Amino acid sequence: MTTAPWRDPSQSAAARVDDLLSRMTLEEKTAQLYGVWVGAATDGGGVAPLQHEMTADHDWDELITLGLGQLTRSFGTAPVDPEVGARALARAQRAIAAAGRFGIPAVAHEECLAGFTAWRATAYPVPLAWGATFAPELVEELGARIGADLRSVGVHQGLAPVLDVVRDLRWGRVEETIGEDPHLVGTIGTAYVRGLESAGIVATLKHFAGYASSAGARNLAPVRAGVREFADVTLPPFEMAVREGGARSVMAAYNETDGVPASADARLLTELLRERWGFTGTVVADYFGVDFLRTLHRVAGTPAEAAHAALEAGIDVELPTVNCYGQPLVDAVRRGSVPESLIDRAARRVLAQKCALGLLDEDWRPEPDGPVDLDSPGNRDLAARLAEASVVLLDNPSGVLPLAPQTRVAVVGPRAADPLAMLGCYSFPSHVLTHHADVPTGLEIPTVLDALRAELPDSKVTFARGCDVTDPDPAGFAEAVARASEADVCVAVLGDRAGLFGRGTSGEGCDASDLRLPGVQGDLLDALAATGVPVVLVLLTGRPYALGRWDGRLGAVVQAFFPGEEGGPAVAGVLSGRVNPSGRLPVSVPRLPGGQPWTYLQPPLGLASEVSNLDPTPLHAFGHGRSYTTFAWEDFRGPDAEIATDGAYEVALTVRNTGDRHGSEVVQLYLHDPVASVTRPDVRLIGYRRLDLAPGASRRVVFGFHADLSALTDRAGERVVEPGALELRLGASSAQTRYTARLTLTGPRRVLGADRRLRCEVRTED
Repeated sequence: MTTAPWRDPSQSAAARVDDLLSRMTLEEKTAQLYGVWVGAATDGGGVAPLQHEMTADHDWDELITLGLGQLTRSFGTAPVDPEVGARALARAQRAIAAAGRFGIPAVAHEECLAGFTAWRATAYPVPLAWGATFAPELVEELGARIGADLRSVGVHQGLAPVLDVVRDLRWGRVEETIGEDPHLVGTIGTAYVRGLESAGIVATLKHFAGYASSAGARNLAPVRAGVREFADVTLPPFEMAVREGGARSVMAAYNETDGVPASADARLLTELLRERWGFTGTVVADYFGVDFLRTLHRVAGTPAEAAHAALEAGIDVELPTVNCYGQPLVDAVRRGSVPESLIDRAARRVLAQKCALGLLDEDWRPEPDGPVDLDSPGNRDLAARLAEASVVLLDNPSGVLPLAPQTRVAVVGPRAADPLAMLGCYSFPSHVLTHHADVPTGLEIPTVLDALRAELPDSKVTFARGCDVTDPDPAGFAEAVARASEADVCVAVLGDRAGLFGRGTSGEGCDASDLRLPGVQGDLLDALAATGVPVVLVLLTGRPYALGRWDGRLGAVVQAFFPGEEGGPAVAGVLSGRVNPSGRLPVSVPRLPGGQPWTYLQPPLGLASEVSNLDPTPLHAFGHGRSYTTFAWEDFRGPDAEIATDGAYEVALTVRNTGDRHGSEVVQLYLHDPVASVTRPDVRLIGYRRLDLAPGASRRVVFGFHADLSALTDRAGERVVEPGALELRLGASSAQTRYTARLTLTGPRRVLGADRRLRCEVRTED
């Protein structure tokens, strides 16, 4: 039997795809450009915005005769046993292959923001917690493990990571981001991409671009970012993940920027992404994003016009289901209003990716190779290590932590005894199981209360809930105050409830009007502090909250950003001293709830000054975090120097653990540009290294600075390196400088291209 060229793996991918496209009808090519959400609810109980309104009923048997581009969330729509789900997905793939002329299966995609969003799959810490670790190697391991789980059940594409840089802490999706600094977001996000891609899973960068800069922190609100903010803050993490991480897919964002929706922006999706950055993968729509050009943005009058605008801009695949890229698009091509070349361009990209995934090979098989365990001991171990590395000790002024053995502890608060307090909005229990109240979580999730009792078996630990997360009823205050008054220490566990579209205090569509603790939790904390008993505040949240009201009134403050299924033991371990806290803030903690929007990346006019009575200086700065041990920073090497505008320079120091226990220090390198042609952030992160040190041990860390890292977007919109003075500041946070190296860049102003250096090279020496 003669094998068609497109089936022949010895042929180049381009030759195979060209051969296949030449054999396909318009309808068959178009069918590769959309997904189908087979499990989507149509009764209003969906998990995505406007899901019930936007998801049309489709005749599955008829639809798949043309082939199918993608299958949407076979596991993430309803609770299904993973092994049963894997077999069902395999049957669906066999049916798709058997129905079409070419036998091509679909790409199956799933959410994997904080773990595979499937029933009984490990719920890891949210991305904001990844940022708090300042540990790319650990996050790369996370990506690889999640990717292996996706692969084990027949999934090909993961819709993660989120590379949006936080610009307003009131935004509901802060928990999904990695932080407020583009270098931290880029390095941690790129590590996750490398891990996911190493497992053979197509990583999908979200949300391209500008989504987190929405006006007023409202989900899907217009973005009014300027050219320089967009170029220097919003885009760099995506560029790094494409160029260094090898991401094979990008998701177009919902937002519009300066009147142009991202889903219809050819300058963004084609000129920048493909022509300048060299991206060769697929661009997919955010869910219903193509039809939103018609229904929300109103830049298209019909589904066919929306399809034309999206295709022309560069969106290859309509997700989650077919509304515009199906018959309306085919009819428009037949009428001559949409060129068939746009269909060919997108189909070629989709089929090239299917070729790379092995889906065009004759020996393709969809059945899983063995038993499925999505919450293995290895997963839980990684979840625990990640959670422990992410917990931030914000303050411990009197040394009340670690808690002494045999201490009488009153645990108070609405987050202390709730397993869901550990999970973000894209964990399966928070994302889907809220619609299935009779189904168990399928995971063992110890609470802080349970974990603390296990950590302190000789202590008397009492509990009172005190109040609800959002209910204004203070009836439980009296019992909480009574328990605290009887104790040596009160541990107040407060924070968020993750949810979607107003069903929580953090998560997609759960935007905040200000940064007060939700509900009456702040009043409860006041009542506990008034007892005179030392209060340890533990925050389990998806964003930072303003804590200036209690500055100097608490015994200690511990911040954990939705730390996942092993978060309870991680937090309890910090409280007991078993775990030495090592997390650092990926976002600033504000002093006042109304001093927002604000992140640390501010030019002079964004800082405190005499011209305004509002002081935006945070209570705890970006990069801040305390430890139970002490560190000395020694032997600094960073002499004043002149280097060329294309030159390099090294700055180094030795960090020594001067305490009596193992600990981790995070050395952070910031850039200060005293004079530039446009205003610049006072400081911005350009490098960091986490150092894990035994008592008495030391390690030298060397940062290799290149002049490219000083680049800015000038008034003409070009990325340039300007001659002049610079300062490299080594610090323990953005507000705590330990050493400064002064440089002068000499020579001509340089315009940078796509080959610019994106990061500091960092090495350690024993």
